[in-house]
Amino acid sequence: MATDNLIAKLYESPKTILTVKDVALIWEETNNVNLFSKLKYYTNQGSLIRLTRGVFAKNKEYDVKELATSIYTPSYVSFETVLREAGIIFQQYDSIFVAGPYPMKKEIDDNKIVYRKLKNSVLYNALGVRNEKNCCIATPERAFLDTIYLSPKFYFDNLRSINWEQCFELVKIYDNKQLIKRLNTYQKYAQ
Repeated sequence: MATDNLIAKLYESPKTILTVKDVALIWEETNNVNLFSKLKYYTNQGSLIRLTRGVFAKNKEYDVKELATSIYTPSYVSFETVLREAGIIFQQYDSIFVAGPYPMKKEIDDNKIVYRKLKNSVLYNALGVRNEKNCCIATPERAFLDTIYLSPKFYFDNLRSINWEQCFELVKIYDNKQLIKRLNTYQKYAQ
């Protein structure tokens, strides 16, 4: 296959961020030595941008949320990022907050990403998580529950848009009686 066709195949993908696994699937490359050799060549040539180990961008116009969820799997955008976009909190943050398998902070290409660890039974459960623009993003209700699960006394500016019925369905995946009590307290506060 001609080398120009390899880059063209990557650009046919709607993704702005590509992991090594993504590239291997798109190029149908099973030999890791060849794969890494090609990735190194195209990175040096400027056709790909290496953002961090095993994660590449097609150009500088990549989606930061897609980057955040591509570094570790499973992971999804949640917490303050989703709550701010939903108008539940008003504070502006310069970081993307992500639920993931490890607690960690990363700074990549001037983008700050904060990973917060959730237990596997919650992290692997897709209820309340939607796939949007090539990344997984929590619904406001799931982000609300994730937040009060890890931060019991978190302050919210506006709880009027929360769907409480959905919260009481989603809270079951956490298997945590204290979280149910917190949810009841926040619901009373909101009314």
